[in-house]
Amino acid sequence: MKEKYLTFVMFVLGCFLTTLMAQTISVKGKVTDDKKTPLPGVSVVVKGSTHGTSTDFDGNYQIQAKAGDVLEFSFVGFTTQTKKVVGGGNSYTVNVQLKEDTHQLTEVVVVGFATQKKENLTGAVASVDAKALENRPVNNVTQALQGNVSGVNFSVGNGGGQLDSNLSFNIRGTGTIGSGSSANPLVLIDGMEGDMNTLNPNDIESISVLKDAASASIYGSRAAFGVILVTTKSGKDGRMVINYSTNYRLASPVGLPEMLDSEDFANYFNEAQKNNGGAPVFEDRIIQNIKAYKAGKLKDATDWNPTKDGNGAWNDYKQSWANVDWFKEFYRASTPSQEHNFTARGGTEKIQYYVSLGWLDAEGLSRYNTDKMSRYSAQGKISAQILPYLKLNYNSRFSRRDFSRSSYLGGLFFHNIARRWPTLPLKDPNGHYMNGNEIAQLNEGRDKTQRDELTQQLALVFNPIKGWVTNVELNYRTSTIFNNWYYLPIYKYGLHGEPIPISRDGEAPAGHSKISEWAARYNFFNTNIYSSYTKEIKKHTVTALAGFQSELFKSRQFSASRDEIYSKNSLSLNTTGGKNDDVSGDYQHWATAGFFGRLNYNYDSKYLLEVNARYDGTSRFLRDQRWNLFTSASVGWNIAKEGFWKHFGKFGEAVSEFKFRGSYGELGNQNTDSWYPFYQTMNIGANNGSWLLNGDKTNTAKMPGLVASTLTWEKVASWNVGFDLTALKNRLKFTFELFSRKTYNMVGPAPQLPPVLGTAPARINNTDMVSNGFEIVTSWKDKIGEDFSYGISANLTDSRQKITKYPNKNKSLGTFYEGQYLGEIWGYQTRGIAKTDAEMTEWLKTHDQSALGNNWAAGDIMYEDLNGDGKINSGANTLDDPGDRKVIGNTTPRYNFGVQVELKYKNVDFSMFWQGTGKRDLIFNDSPYFRGANQNVWQSAGFKEHLDYFRPQGTDSPFGSNVNAYYPRPTMDGGGKNFASQTRWVQNAAYVRLKNIQLGYTFPTDIMKTIGIDNLRIYISADNVFTFTKLSKIFDPEANGGSWGQGKLYPLSRVISTGLSLTF
Repeated sequence: MKEKYLTFVMFVLGCFLTTLMAQTISVKGKVTDDKKTPLPGVSVVVKGSTHGTSTDFDGNYQIQAKAGDVLEFSFVGFTTQTKKVVGGGNSYTVNVQLKEDTHQLTEVVVVGFATQKKENLTGAVASVDAKALENRPVNNVTQALQGNVSGVNFSVGNGGGQLDSNLSFNIRGTGTIGSGSSANPLVLIDGMEGDMNTLNPNDIESISVLKDAASASIYGSRAAFGVILVTTKSGKDGRMVINYSTNYRLASPVGLPEMLDSEDFANYFNEAQKNNGGAPVFEDRIIQNIKAYKAGKLKDATDWNPTKDGNGAWNDYKQSWANVDWFKEFYRASTPSQEHNFTARGGTEKIQYYVSLGWLDAEGLSRYNTDKMSRYSAQGKISAQILPYLKLNYNSRFSRRDFSRSSYLGGLFFHNIARRWPTLPLKDPNGHYMNGNEIAQLNEGRDKTQRDELTQQLALVFNPIKGWVTNVELNYRTSTIFNNWYYLPIYKYGLHGEPIPISRDGEAPAGHSKISEWAARYNFFNTNIYSSYTKEIKKHTVTALAGFQSELFKSRQFSASRDEIYSKNSLSLNTTGGKNDDVSGDYQHWATAGFFGRLNYNYDSKYLLEVNARYDGTSRFLRDQRWNLFTSASVGWNIAKEGFWKHFGKFGEAVSEFKFRGSYGELGNQNTDSWYPFYQTMNIGANNGSWLLNGDKTNTAKMPGLVASTLTWEKVASWNVGFDLTALKNRLKFTFELFSRKTYNMVGPAPQLPPVLGTAPARINNTDMVSNGFEIVTSWKDKIGEDFSYGISANLTDSRQKITKYPNKNKSLGTFYEGQYLGEIWGYQTRGIAKTDAEMTEWLKTHDQSALGNNWAAGDIMYEDLNGDGKINSGANTLDDPGDRKVIGNTTPRYNFGVQVELKYKNVDFSMFWQGTGKRDLIFNDSPYFRGANQNVWQSAGFKEHLDYFRPQGTDSPFGSNVNAYYPRPTMDGGGKNFASQTRWVQNAAYVRLKNIQLGYTFPTDIMKTIGIDNLRIYISADNVFTFTKLSKIFDPEANGGSWGQGKLYPLSRVISTGLSLTF
């Protein structure tokens, strides 16, 4: 009986397997365009499943299917075609010729936990493909994205153009002013939170930007201000395709001020001192020596100044006569970099792989103790169809960035450059660097940082039945940072070259040295589990998605420092002899969790609906404030698909898409600078007390501040309306968006409580702000004949942020107030510069300016009396009583834009990319960079722009008279009476910059294939080519901040590169 039963089972199983094998057919073929040119990268999918492949470089494909299956062939810019598998046997050939898409939009973009055809989008989503990032001579991804995506605003931070500096960015303007809050967009790399600047731009396939609440809400609390989805390249079915790309770059500084030569500088400073009633800064003897040195009649730029006790020093500043442009001295005219990338991709129907290696080696602009950066990257991806209903995806990515610079290359150094006099010699007559010119500080110290990041991603994709797909994703990232920072003793030199220890700026005593080390490790764990089901019934398509997401972040840091380094040949904490030890460390963590769902309805791509909901929790609030529900909805109507559209005649025929969209949603923001805002924390210090106990410093602890038990989520509510238009056989595309975002319940300042409280009061949710704006995106692509094609695309975005609620009862102008637009500049109205003493005397009779300064004379500013009380002042410094001040400008960048032009003739391609800001005001009235000689001799600067200062008629100035000058008369009184914030000093910072220009040549394919090469392209490219702006030449319109403020930062670079891309 058992034998019969076993025989029966084996028979049934054998029949089943035989039937299954008989049903499986190997389908292969070639996909071409209407000119029979092979199309690589065409998507070939068994319709209704996740089983698919893509064509190789020659347009060939191979896929396993069953008789009766329908194969779907799709490619951007071409009409999707389907072919039914009807052949018998083990193999079947299907060749397909795709036609250009003139009516349908087949572009697919990545959205939250899915992809969608662009024609079916109802939210505000923008996308960028790899082409925008290719062959750009940039160090990171943000530099390549700037200006390419509407609504995404980039800005240069305090690091300026340093090699490791990244651009900061936001989506649709400032999102929050909450105390400690962050409005950074959520960046997801292959579905996992990360820093896109750790990526090699060469590894990126596409970038999608989710800008409104309806698009971003599926990601919950961390996506309150938008999401950037980065998708890296993956393997493809077909033979192995190997690509090698390389480029060599030369960078040079842009936007550097032009210093006065020593003769003009001396005369300029002397006049400033004279206007202040002081003695000349430079004696006549020194000025004569300056002229002689410039003429080559004097060899040495200084001489020895002995003292009675036998000591002495080489004369500097006032008593030397060199002629040094310190900006040209500190920065190199050009600096080299090189980049190499290698990729391999391919696979079979069941297994696809992608491997990449990248290396970037760059040198900075600093001439002394040159800054350097190396970036190493490696990525491996594999996708395997391990069962008919189960696919496994694995992604491993590693990046390392080594950056080193002089430990003195910080804010103080950039502040000091402008204050260095051209008369200060570079070296003394013995060949040693002169004291006071920063070079010793630059050379004797190093700041080295190594950042490593390892990412591991494992995903299982279940597709048990048609239309039902379940994803289980496990993600892990570990990041380590190690920093070694030190400085060594520095010296000046005596008459015979003997070293004399001196102190660094801000450090004591002379001959001091110090080393500091800092290490950190960050671990991030992420789980995504989500399932979607799609059902098509005739023209109706419904997709439902539900899932769960969790995140856990852990941080551990440690730092230590000691002074008195024994030897520069052994730089470690162990090789120091000082007693000033400093050790610290901390451990922190946070977690989030969320349940989410989405419902999509699509009727024939004509009527569209999407509803999202997410229930989010965060560890940053108390348990009863921890969870919240956030929802959003969006709708779309493609009126061009209505039956009546054809009645519009030629217009109706020309327009294939005219889709109206609208969305509304609400999200929460839990991103604060404190991971434990509900705990009362005490700052504990070891051995840092200000008194001794038994000969040792005491330990200390500070009283904690109060916390609010009601502290909870910031809320972000936004609506978005817009339309998409596609016409003239997809050659013309136009999108318009109008949006509003309200951020309310922001964490504002604590309420004022009596000082007897003895500690800081608790911060609470008490502030609101609204942001309104619009976006425009348009493009035109066409061909002229068979050999020439061209395209132009442009984007424009604008937004303003207004405070609608803020706890400021007195309406003080020293902080935010209700009704304020972010970026407001308050100041006086300038009448002009008095051209004579008599004019100023007459003016002062009705305009008392004593609150701003004294000793007013010809060449000084005349301020308008706006409130009519005859006195020029700031009143009570409140909105109700601002005195004679008003809003005179706004620093918010407005009308940000980008324009891309592409031309191609046969094998030659040309492109240029313009980027800029249409409206922005800046004011630099507090900066010596801008003011010139208007503080004291040690806090003043002398640039060529500063010579446009007032000089009366009949002056004995070597520069002659200048009564229609921009600058007032220079004075060394340090009072700044002429540089109060006022309309005269508001600068127009709008600009247009040729961000990139590129010329390339692709060698003919038929010739290359004879030597085994699929594709070879060579090119020359340049970034930051030139700029049109009315801003003072002292400043760069993009880089005008700095940790010491107002333009004191590392300059941006103009980069010229040449390179090639080789595929075989």
